[in-house]
Amino acid sequence: MKDKTIDYALRATWQAVSRMYNEEAGKHTSTMATGFTLLSIDPDSGTPSTSLGPRMGMEATSLSRILKSMEDRGLIFREKNPDDGRSVLINLTDFGKEMREVSKKTVLRFNEVVKAHITEEQLKAFFEVTEIINDLIVEKKIYTIDNTPKPHKNDKKNF
Repeated sequence: MKDKTIDYALRATWQAVSRMYNEEAGKHTSTMATGFTLLSIDPDSGTPSTSLGPRMGMEATSLSRILKSMEDRGLIFREKNPDDGRSVLINLTDFGKEMREVSKKTVLRFNEVVKAHITEEQLKAFFEVTEIINDLIVEKKIYTIDNTPKPHKNDKKNF
């Protein structure tokens, strides 16, 4: 463990999770990105296209390609937003709702199996660590103009 960097562990783990989800999605001629998008769309009232990208943490160009593919496959349809005529709602078709359930079950299964192999304390620590990493990045406390590390609110060390 002493030779692994934090970013390496995050990247390697995410790559493994991504591969696993893509293998599962492939069984349904789909992708992880499509499954994630299905889970991000409100199945009852749809989701405004303008809020979908930020909700998923994706750039508009990447999301546009995914949505086009999903529309071609009959998973979604677009309609004018009745509350705001300038925007478009992304809605799930019946097939999209079925595939959303498949994606949901896949994610829940992953969570169940992981939780069965770790303690509540380990899971809590995992979420605490990821929150700190995200905060450090968002607050630009890793790479600053003067390149001096800035303490985080949960830091155990004094700088």
